[in-house]
Amino acid sequence: MLGGKKILLGVCGSIAAYKSVYLVRQLVKEGAEVKVIMSKGALDFVTPLTFSTLSKNKVYADFSNDEDQWNNHVDLGLWADVMLIAPATANTLARMANGICDHFLLGVYLSAKCPVIVAPAMDLDMYKHPATIANLDKISSFNKHYIIQAESGELASGLYGEGRMAEPDNIVNYIKNFFLNTKKGLSPLRGRKALVTAGPTYEAIDPVRYISNHSTGKMGFALAEVLAENGAEVILISGPSLQKEIHPNIRRVNVTTAEEMYQASIRAYSDVDVAILSAAVADYKPAIVHDLKLKKSENEHALSLVKTKDILKKLGEQKTGQILVGFALETNDEIENAKKKLNAKNLDFIVLNSLRDKNAGFKHSTNKITILDKNGDKDSFPLKQKKDVARDIVQKVITYLN
Repeated sequence: MLGGKKILLGVCGSIAAYKSVYLVRQLVKEGAEVKVIMSKGALDFVTPLTFSTLSKNKVYADFSNDEDQWNNHVDLGLWADVMLIAPATANTLARMANGICDHFLLGVYLSAKCPVIVAPAMDLDMYKHPATIANLDKISSFNKHYIIQAESGELASGLYGEGRMAEPDNIVNYIKNFFLNTKKGLSPLRGRKALVTAGPTYEAIDPVRYISNHSTGKMGFALAEVLAENGAEVILISGPSLQKEIHPNIRRVNVTTAEEMYQASIRAYSDVDVAILSAAVADYKPAIVHDLKLKKSENEHALSLVKTKDILKKLGEQKTGQILVGFALETNDEIENAKKKLNAKNLDFIVLNSLRDKNAGFKHSTNKITILDKNGDKDSFPLKQKKDVARDIVQKVITYLN
């Protein structure tokens, strides 16, 4: 897959630089020619000798070497088929976003004509800081720039959460898919339009209280990103969620209630080729929404609920050739319940996940799914990061469209 590909790897000053050693080794094993540029900070974590030995190429760290020979940043930028910056620190991301060129790696980056793939690595709070989010958004808006989202896990600070650089295996797979999807300038979903719903809905009881669920929107946002990375133009209809979309091919529509999500989905549906409804929409809402905050008085309070509109069922009734995908989160009789939903909603396939599976479902960065399709086929997958789960689902979509 990577035979003969020229990959220029930029390594920044992060403890995650040790992962780049394994990354170089795997890229070379896949047949790629790899050249490495190290920032001055990276030299504190890994030696150039390690990278030169594994890549069998000279390692660059400055505009001139010990023999005062000039290192041409323009030539390196023109040499590569892709420039990969992994790990990319918060500091480097800020410089990339604002065109600052204060060391050799950034000089090469600003000279590069090839696609640029960025794998961030930093602590949880830094990764979630509005400045970092804004810088990632800005970088992803540049032509031929792509972000490999950081993964969750134990961080160097001792905290646990998002910020870890993606594992070398995942980065190599991303690059392989990148070259596969862009072969001859084509992406498998280029020219296609997709609708994704994500997150929970909030159903108001009064101005203070509401009914909802534990959905974070992570799965839906991962699906939107993978669809966009494969060339699709994506409409992402999201309930209240702290997740951020970072691909320029994603247009986000924010909603709050099930009714708002219903209306937004109906409006978008006729114009798309694919609809993946991963949102955890409330099945019921209060029959009466009080204008003023309810005061605590009696020991018991009865709340009357009415059904919300079934978005998935309605889209199934309106199908005119779209690929329609639903989700089933079950706690018992999983396969049987998922099959009933698949048939009742006129779906092409359904993604089943169970709350009985450890580290799957709401609030987790991982998920474990089984895909059941209308032809009676069943594919089960092991526990994976939600971005990888999204890739499995989108690959299924691609097979339906081809």
